[in-house]
This record gives sequence, structure tokens and C-alpha cells, in this order.
Amino acid sequence: MSSLAVDEGAINLGQGFPDEDGPEDIIAEATRAMLTGDNQYPPMMGISELRQAVANHNKRFYGLDVDWATEVMVTSGATEALADCFFGLLNPGDEVIVFEPAYDSYLPIIERAGASAVIVPLIPPNWQIPTERLVRAFGPKTKAVVINSPMNPTGKVFTAEELALIADLTISHDAYAICDEVYEHLVFDSIKHVPIMTLPGMRERTARIGSAGKTFSLTGWKIGYITASAEVMKGISRAHQYTTYTTAPGLQAGVAYGLGKPDSYFSDLAMDMQGKRDLICNGLSALGFEMAPCQGTYFVTGDFSGLPLEGTADDVCRKLTIDAKVATIPMGPFYSDGNGGNILRFCFCKKPEVLHEAIDRLATYFSNNAK
Repeated sequence: MSSLAVDEGAINLGQGFPDEDGPEDIIAEATRAMLTGDNQYPPMMGISELRQAVANHNKRFYGLDVDWATEVMVTSGATEALADCFFGLLNPGDEVIVFEPAYDSYLPIIERAGASAVIVPLIPPNWQIPTERLVRAFGPKTKAVVINSPMNPTGKVFTAEELALIADLTISHDAYAICDEVYEHLVFDSIKHVPIMTLPGMRERTARIGSAGKTFSLTGWKIGYITASAEVMKGISRAHQYTTYTTAPGLQAGVAYGLGKPDSYFSDLAMDMQGKRDLICNGLSALGFEMAPCQGTYFVTGDFSGLPLEGTADDVCRKLTIDAKVATIPMGPFYSDGNGGNILRFCFCKKPEVLHEAIDRLATYFSNNAK
């Protein structure tokens, strides 16, 4: 859809990347490090400054005491971090519980590791966990559960009750929790993000993944980081060693600086994104989309069943991109069976004027062309 958006000159609300670069001071620090520092291979686990910054970040925001030297590793993006966790912790024949709709890299990597996914579909539009189905999903072959909170593509933030249920099941089945928390600072409406690692009994069985790309709107830098106990990190770091081995040291220095920014940076980021969420949700609702709640991330989902649009979600996305000049994506790719119904995902980490223009284009299209 991004390629089609370029070809058609459409506003791209499909792929998740901001249309503005991150803070200038972080970019300046990375530039300074590259111009004055060591540009050769950094340590495999990451430069000490960034690993210390990640450990401090865990303590500052979540009260977690982390040994930066043995429990933090830097990766070339959060997707690599996921791959390291799956390859480092899973064996052929293992089962991994995955909530759907799910970020589309989970299943391919799990399967390439020789394991299989046990799917637990969340219930739209509020994306609740079907408790009985989750309980049944855990079994003797369960090796891990994947928790993506705040969740792409739904915008869901898992509740304290849901996290407690998952933690209890994970502990009772002696499994790992692989936690994709890249949107940890993009949480709205005074909701608090709670890492499952902070719950009783979960510290030693959790791998927590963060992303500078999402926290600092620097997606092209591809800087991720994993926090895990030293024992859990052993397998993960071996996978990392033979995947990318290491990550650009200058960019790591910039991110280390960024993680030390004052609390106001992180709260302002969430407030700014919340305003954009409200802008796009109000605009799409006025056009007739049935919008699902969005508690975090920079994605919203809307059902087009009440609109005069024909065809599958794929058909609708193509038509809107070509005719309305606004690109979005269907939910199908986030489901293992490809069936995401009539729900589309919209990305709102764009300038307000871009979001206004997208809404205006859609309004014109529905007014003049929809049949």
C-alpha cells in the first residue's frame, strides 16, 4: 500500500512512520558521536552508555532494578529484538501463544524457529481477551506468550486484570513472556502502561522490548533494546550475535542521550499524539466509520460496514488510495487466516494539516464518488 500511495500521490496513513524527524538535540548528539567518536564495531551487547540509559529508564518509569551489564542488550530495531527472543528461547515443537490481530512479523519468525503459534483472537471492537479460550491455549508444549501492549494494530492497552491473568498462566506453565512494548510512551487518557515484568514472579521469565524509533520518532535509526534476566538473556544474545552482531554506535549514543530527557518530553509526546488521535477519530466517525477505542500506539481502527463501499477490505483500501488519494491498510495481514473483516487501520503520527487534508479528501470522495 505504501508503494501504491507513492505511485498515486496519496496521503499515506497506512505504514506506521511519522512525517517529522525526532528531536534535534538527539540527532545532534548522534552526529557529534559519529564525527568525534569510534565508528568501528561497538560491543556486541551495545555501548555501555545506552545500556546504562535503558537500565535507568526501567528504574525511572517502572521501578525495575536492572543490571545494565548483564540484563540489557541493544539490537538493530525491535523486530530484530523479537527475532532474537524467538530464536534464542524457542525450540522445534514448542508452542507460543499469540493474540490476534498481531504485528505481522510474529508468526513467520516463530514458525522459522520451528515452533508453532497458538492463536487467541481478541474480541472487537474493545479487543477483550476471551478468558476461557486463553486458559485452554496454555498447555504442556507452551514455551512463551507474546504480549504487545500498547498493541499494534488495535491501539489496545492490556488492563491490570488481563496482565495478572496472563502472568498467572505463564508462571503456572513455566513459560516465558516476550513483551513487545515499543509504544510504551504512547499511552492516552491518563492510562498507565504496566510492563508485565513488574508483576510478582515475572521478573525472571520476561524479555521486555523497547524501541527508540517509536519513542523518539526516529524509525529509520532502527535502535531497539531488550531487558531480561541474565539467564534469559544468554540465549537471546547468542541469537543476536549471529543475526546483526551489533548496531551503529553513533546512533546508540544519540538514543542514550534521548532516554535521559526530562519527564516533560515523554508526557508531551503522549499528549501530542493523543490530540492527533482525537482529530482522526472524530473526522473518520463523522464520515461514517465505526471507530474502535484507541488507548495507545499511533494507530486507530475503523469498520467501514456502514459506508457505501463495495468489495473486500483489500478492494476498499486500493480504491481509497487510487480514487480518494488516501492510503490505509486492511486488518487481514494481522490475522493468520487473512480475515480481518471490514476493519481498516489508519496511522495518525502525521502533521495535523496532513490529517485534516486526508479527512477532507475522504469526505469529497464519499460525497461525489462512493456508490
